[in-house]
Amino acid sequence: MIPESFITLAMQVDEVFLLIGGAILVIEIAEAWFKGNLKGKTWLEMLASASTQVPYLLLETTMMTALYFGLYIFSAEIVTWHLPTSWPWLIAAILLADLTYYWEHRIAHRVRLLWTQHAVHHSSRDYNIVTAVRFGPLESLWSFIAHLPMVLAGFSPDVVLGSVILVQAYQTWLHTELIGKLGPLEWVLNTPSHHRVHHGCDAKYLDKNYGGILILWDRLFGSFQVEEERPRYGLTTDFDSQNPVKVWFSEMPALWRDIKRAKSARELRGRLFGPPGWKP
Repeated sequence: MIPESFITLAMQVDEVFLLIGGAILVIEIAEAWFKGNLKGKTWLEMLASASTQVPYLLLETTMMTALYFGLYIFSAEIVTWHLPTSWPWLIAAILLADLTYYWEHRIAHRVRLLWTQHAVHHSSRDYNIVTAVRFGPLESLWSFIAHLPMVLAGFSPDVVLGSVILVQAYQTWLHTELIGKLGPLEWVLNTPSHHRVHHGCDAKYLDKNYGGILILWDRLFGSFQVEEERPRYGLTTDFDSQNPVKVWFSEMPALWRDIKRAKSARELRGRLFGPPGWKP
């Protein structure tokens, strides 16, 4: 398969998962309506989640497009070794992208500067399919950096980008409470049950289940937690706004205050690159 065909296939798979997500959304809305839980705040929370696509897509079509254009030039001119694009190598690329996503995701939870972006995805107290598109404006930049080693290893940028799209597309259907546990699949795949844990702010659920497609990475690297009681969703800090601008930049005011408060270079490094909540 040529790389261009692979990325086209990845985008088609992404469209399929979007359709699945749309079907889940209709069922979620119908269920909430029948139960009398479809309140104005629910709609506002969904709109706030969807609104994050405005700055995200603006940067995708400008900054990220320029970066990927540069990556194609870098791959063609500097990386002289190129891996085949037969199916065994494509499957290897998807697995490597999934492993990369695991570490990219885990690091984003443990480095405050990166957390300012990823926290947007976790800030909703609701948990529904619209949460899947709730992104920080600059999340793609960290993903771009994290996947550069795949290009240096010889994978075509099209193969890398297609693999990233597949890993992200798969996660769309995970953001729902409609689907319970899925038996033996829970051992291998990331499922709605596993991802509900990841969005929980309960002490036992914090920083667990980082996987994209496979939950095997969490089992292997010691970050797995089975879903027991229903999680409490959202951040450990108080955040309950549906104001789109506040949602987009929810973590930035506190970070800026801490940067101004830093009394030494060591403290500044800790504020920027230490875990969320780090104090000198």
